[in-house]
Amino acid sequence: MARVVVIGGGFAGMAAAARLAKVGHGVTLLERSHRLGGALTTVAQDGFAWDAGPTSTLLPAVVRDLFRKSGRPLERELDLQPLDPVREHRFEDGSTLRLPGGSRAAQLRAFEALAPGLGQQWVDHVATYGDMWELLRKEWFERPFDEDVAPRELVRLLGRRESLHRRLRRTFRDERLRLVAGHPLVVAGHDLRDVPVHAGVEVYLEQRFGAWTVPGGLAALGTAMADRLALRGVTVLTGTSAVDLELRGGRVVAVRTTAGEVDADQVVVAVDPRRLPALVPFVRRTTPALPPVVCHVGLGGPLDVGGATSDLAAGLPHEVVLHGDPLLVVRTGGRAPEDGAAWTVLGRGRLDEDVLTALARRGIDVRAQVVTRVDRTPRDLVEEWGGSPHGVLWQGPRTSRQRLGPRTPVPGVLAAGAHATTGSGLPFAGLSAALVAEVVGRPG
Repeated sequence: MARVVVIGGGFAGMAAAARLAKVGHGVTLLERSHRLGGALTTVAQDGFAWDAGPTSTLLPAVVRDLFRKSGRPLERELDLQPLDPVREHRFEDGSTLRLPGGSRAAQLRAFEALAPGLGQQWVDHVATYGDMWELLRKEWFERPFDEDVAPRELVRLLGRRESLHRRLRRTFRDERLRLVAGHPLVVAGHDLRDVPVHAGVEVYLEQRFGAWTVPGGLAALGTAMADRLALRGVTVLTGTSAVDLELRGGRVVAVRTTAGEVDADQVVVAVDPRRLPALVPFVRRTTPALPPVVCHVGLGGPLDVGGATSDLAAGLPHEVVLHGDPLLVVRTGGRAPEDGAAWTVLGRGRLDEDVLTALARRGIDVRAQVVTRVDRTPRDLVEEWGGSPHGVLWQGPRTSRQRLGPRTPVPGVLAAGAHATTGSGLPFAGLSAALVAEVVGRPG
């Protein structure tokens, strides 16, 4: 039985720890904060509660597989439900698109209602990612990459120099389609001029599989994972920061922490590798993709949602995107007292005024209804979580090879999580954890 130390108690770290413990390894998980979950936790104040990080996920099969492979099925732990619509897009010309998920036909109708002819343009564009996703899924996200044996088409795809910005400009004359197609990456902090075409595959995943959430908040997934670690006998050390890796003969033998050394035969790094001096030389050419400005607000009373007074519990879907500069995103699924609402507002771009003032200028004015608010800057979030949940910033196609994961150049050290994968969000972090478990294998 190998002694495996997992650094980081976010979703990827917990997923890797649960998988490895299930097959018989002795696993110790180190988390610098005093609670598990990372960005997959709850912010609470004055009777209101909000998801600290993501509020939905793609590829529910990844989460279901994790729970099935580490113990009881997901359905016995959580009620994962599809979102309909996935989100609402509001454009600067006053037009609106409610984007359905999980259905090509529904998306065709939605875009066609935006303007005749746009529906076919959209579904034709999304279809170009079908074969690309199957290749990436089988040979990149579900199999440890080895250039010596990787399919040539995968190597060509990873090295393709065409940017997503260029592809969208060439494909769509209507700017609104470009905004919808690029949104998942823009909101994660990337410049589409630096994003390779294959990273745009998320629009295919949304259309094919939909987006999913847990009623009451996706942070419940983090709680369920923490319970799974206890079930699997993982030793969890919270309030324990990993300082560096201890190497002997070029191989890892322990993790140095604020509480002393923890011996290890294998180490899984599920945090930003820049936090560990032994790994810094291997990631100097990469840059983190920083979180947005975040404002959690607790609201009470009626509000103005754009020329009409509306009850707080009605009128807006789970997520509303207001395109422009700044880009604003409103997520409405927090928990609130009766007759109230708990929203999270994200801001990216030129935000030189209070985020709620910027929101009011875009037609949603809730300033008079604010009961309480919690503001977080990108720096606040990175310090709180020990890194960015959006992982590595895209800086062209070379970024695919420059991030670490699942293997690293240090024998015995593997990497999982946002910084170890080319996708953003929970499903890709979960896939990276599965890769780590595959590389480590079963004991003996």
